[in-house]
Amino acid sequence: MQVDPRIVATATALPPHAATQVEVRERLRALLPLDARRLEAALSLFDNTGVERRHSVYPLSEFGRPRTLGESSALYRTHAIALAREVAARALAAGGTRADEIDLLVTVSCTGIMIPSVDAYLIDELGFRRDVRRLPLTELGCAGGAAALGRAHDFLRGFPAARALVVAVELPSLSLQRSDVSPANLVSTALFGDGAAAVLLEGGSALASGARLRVLETLSHVFPHTTGALGFELGDDGFHSVLSKEVPALLKTEIAALAGRLAARRGLTRDDLSFFVLHPGGRKILNVVEEELRLTRDDTQPSWDVLRDHGNQSSASVLFVLDKHLAERPPAPGARGLLAAFGPGLAVDLLLLEAL
Repeated sequence: MQVDPRIVATATALPPHAATQVEVRERLRALLPLDARRLEAALSLFDNTGVERRHSVYPLSEFGRPRTLGESSALYRTHAIALAREVAARALAAGGTRADEIDLLVTVSCTGIMIPSVDAYLIDELGFRRDVRRLPLTELGCAGGAAALGRAHDFLRGFPAARALVVAVELPSLSLQRSDVSPANLVSTALFGDGAAAVLLEGGSALASGARLRVLETLSHVFPHTTGALGFELGDDGFHSVLSKEVPALLKTEIAALAGRLAARRGLTRDDLSFFVLHPGGRKILNVVEEELRLTRDDTQPSWDVLRDHGNQSSASVLFVLDKHLAERPPAPGARGLLAAFGPGLAVDLLLLEAL
């Protein structure tokens, strides 16, 4: 009989520099090439995001400094490796697991490009086995953290004695384009923050080591004809955000049915779900998901807390929310829950969880 994979431990890490939303807004006041009326309208976006504080790999004095693609890539490589190393070590320690006991290493990022990918550096620096399987996921955007958990689940179903480590590291602050005053870029500038998160998982027949959650089912869904709704365009100066205002409305059409389809695979309904780990993509997205899944603010408070304290950290965000749930409001044994994140495609990745 097949036993479901388990989540053993989670960890998060933040870069050393932080700024309040007010400080970022005032910094941009002197940088954006807009007349006074348009400038005030643009800066008003910062008051409506639900974000109060964000972290960055560089200090506020460097915010908005023009960089070439090469300069941004060099910064990304340095800081992505450092944050990934820190958060991976924390997750392994929290789960009482050595790096050489990991059989699959999944690394996730969409805010920079590295070849070799960051996992190759972690092998050298943390002591993973030379034959560890590597799976770098680079183009799934904010859905990447949930998708990585799904692919780790798939691997562990096939290799039930194995262990997997998911590491997501995102540095969207490096993508700030001060000359791009499009609504998409301004919203992204007001919303995104840097951070890294990691999750340690084990197969169903691995020796139990204080596992917290069981991953019962996974589901991925790509909305038809929505490739232009969300993503990045790569220019000579780096990434430029693509963000359609239609994203919340698109999610509204499907999210309840998708959650119901996932739950039904285990003979459950939406009413059988009692905890919700949702990607804090922004206020409108959280509001839509709350409405469609019939959730209260108390149900989703960890997502709002992560949005407030860190902004949207792309693929790492939903893992930050997962870490917060387990630390501050662990579900009762036997409780079932939903983890969901949304990214380019437009795509949704969902997991059905059960507390241990």
